[in-house]
Amino acid sequence: MKKELTGTGVAIITPFLPNGNVDFNGLENLVERLIAQGINYIVVLGTTGETATLTSHEKQAVIESIKNKNAGRVPLVIGIGGNNTYELVNQLEQFDYTGFSAVLSVSPYYNKPSQNGIIQHYTMLAKASALPLILYNVPGRTGSNLTAHTTLHLAHEVPNICGIKEASGNMEQIMQIIKNKPDNFLVISGDDNLTLPIIAAGGNGVISVTANAFTFDYCKMVNLCLLGNFEDARALHYKLTGITDLFFADGNPGGVKAALKILEVCNDAVRLPLVNVNEKIYAQIELAIANL
Repeated sequence: MKKELTGTGVAIITPFLPNGNVDFNGLENLVERLIAQGINYIVVLGTTGETATLTSHEKQAVIESIKNKNAGRVPLVIGIGGNNTYELVNQLEQFDYTGFSAVLSVSPYYNKPSQNGIIQHYTMLAKASALPLILYNVPGRTGSNLTAHTTLHLAHEVPNICGIKEASGNMEQIMQIIKNKPDNFLVISGDDNLTLPIIAAGGNGVISVTANAFTFDYCKMVNLCLLGNFEDARALHYKLTGITDLFFADGNPGGVKAALKILEVCNDAVRLPLVNVNEKIYAQIELAIANL
């Protein structure tokens, strides 16, 4: 599992048509482009995929579309997360895991559980999942942080938990996890602009938003980091930091979808309550792409 999910994973967006329907042609175009340009695995129905706005029928159709286009070429990770523990247990027990390698589960949002509540939540999910479970810590969106102590407890005490996508932005916390984790526990960057320092500290790669659009350069940067060639990696890192900032300046995934429209991969439509990036940010993304 560690080798399979090392490198560049992509939190794939869900393209929509202007009428709001899922754009399956655009989705298949994106899958092909990601694989051709060197990604290591794809996260299906992650939070960047606007999964909260998809119906259960659409979710299943997205899964089938990606699986069919991928045809087993790269590993797939399924996103199954939320803030209703028992409903998630039910979903995990009924899910068809065919074609998937792991489950990524975002920490409960809005409820703001205690660390003990988070531990019990993930322990139940890990027992219910037929595949290894990756924790996802993104306190800027969930309203609560998985502390290093909580992550390490889960890493050492719950056998089916195989890693964490860390998007706290707290390098001290991330390094504490890396220092004290089990050898086979993955620490994956969840913040595109911190991937280089996280790998330098001993992390295993990234689950990226930016790599939806700047796939080749981002994958090359990650691969150079994993080889220990930080001098060449830094050049690519600093090449990409500005565009990454723009992708998040007016909401994710609106920014990266704007880039994908400019690159003629798919449309930039999003679903409410999200809206497209404003005209100023769109123009800045367009200029950045021209310059890159």
